[in-house]
Amino acid sequence: MDLKPCILPDLIEAASQAIEAHAEEVSALDRALGDGDHLTNLRRGLKALRDQREQLAQASDWGAALIQLGTTLMSTVGGASGSLYGTLFLSLGKALQRASLELEAFARAFSEAVEAVKRRGKTQVGEKTLVDTLQPTAEALLATAQSSASAPAIAAQVKAAAIRGMESTRELLASKGRASYLGERARGIVDAGARTAQLMICAVADALVSSPSAAPGCGRERPTAG
Repeated sequence: MDLKPCILPDLIEAASQAIEAHAEEVSALDRALGDGDHLTNLRRGLKALRDQREQLAQASDWGAALIQLGTTLMSTVGGASGSLYGTLFLSLGKALQRASLELEAFARAFSEAVEAVKRRGKTQVGEKTLVDTLQPTAEALLATAQSSASAPAIAAQVKAAAIRGMESTRELLASKGRASYLGERARGIVDAGARTAQLMICAVADALVSSPSAAPGCGRERPTAG
């Protein structure tokens, strides 16, 4: 399906609601392993996106919308997450400039964007970061892009991959940030960044399947000049 940027307000709202629904859990995870500011930083970025939702919805193409989204996250989230999410969406936007959002093109672009995140953060799978969620998600997207599966089936596979990736951080040792000083004490605790990435991926996947705005054109009248 060739989706339009006018679905972005629904996707941003879905991601925001997922984070709020698990706010206490995320805070506890971050206090255990991190600096305790992950939720605050993420909320600030999501609020900035909600404030821009109409402008994002009216973007001329996905490239423009995703570059704006990435630039906003880079400047508002702060910390490592702001840099990594900014990199993810800026890379996506550059890859999808003037391109239709077909699944195969998006899967390739998302995979390239995850590689950009890994370079920016100097991290790989297995280091107890959000990359442990993003990498299997990218792999699932690439696999389903070659199949004839239905949209709900694709969403289910992507969600399952994100959950497996997030859960894999539970028994990992951390090599980045404050958690790297905890040694064996980091085992048994899920990484907060991996958890919030999984929550937002799953929320967006569900919204893409269920939202009325997922139809081409979003079922809305686009503003016209003049």
